[in-house]
Amino acid sequence: MIYFLLMDKKPHIFSFILIVALVLGTVLMHTRPSKPTQRVLSVHEISLDKRQPNPWVNNVFKDNILLNIAYLNQSIKKGKNIDWSMVSKPKTVEITLQPQEVFAYHEDVLPQYMGKVKKTTNAHFSYDEGFKSDGYLVGDGVCHLASLIYWAAKDAKLSAVAPTNHNFANVAQIPKEYGVSIYHSPGEKAINANQNLYVTNNYDKPVVLQFAYDGESLKLTVLQKI
Repeated sequence: MIYFLLMDKKPHIFSFILIVALVLGTVLMHTRPSKPTQRVLSVHEISLDKRQPNPWVNNVFKDNILLNIAYLNQSIKKGKNIDWSMVSKPKTVEITLQPQEVFAYHEDVLPQYMGKVKKTTNAHFSYDEGFKSDGYLVGDGVCHLASLIYWAAKDAKLSAVAPTNHNFANVAQIPKEYGVSIYHSPGEKAINANQNLYVTNNYDKPVVLQFAYDGESLKLTVLQKI
């Protein structure tokens, strides 16, 4: 009835009302808050400029951590000739674990994890892969990255197991109980498996480990998809 009255008497009024209604509907549709697709389970952050007191040694640790992340992301080719300008750029890297999937730091694992590991850092922390030495070990620094992962995973209530603690040396900015010893040497599978890190997604939805490097700090956020 109103439609016909408006059309008969003042068609332009009807057109105006229709346009206003369409505009308001569009505005409301675009301003309506979207539902979150994931929730934060834990967040931890460390400075890569504060790994060691000696600046030169610190840079070895920093470079090894960033190289390990690059291998985790599979953004560079393995080898001695590393493009360090690419490795050292700020970046965000994510790995996703589906329910009951396991992340292990490297592929030599304890018997209970065999066949369950879906993600690793894809590295063995060797000179042949471009990792650096501070005069003590090639790959020094990767234990700090493993410790950050263990800390964040534990706080996120994920099932996380680190068979060998890093209590023989301090891991700066990380509580001692979360220190993780990582080791890999060809042909020493039993030793390697006991110096590894295992993180299982015990939730019923996917979990994301998000590494964000801003040029100085490395932040690890554990997210659950909802």
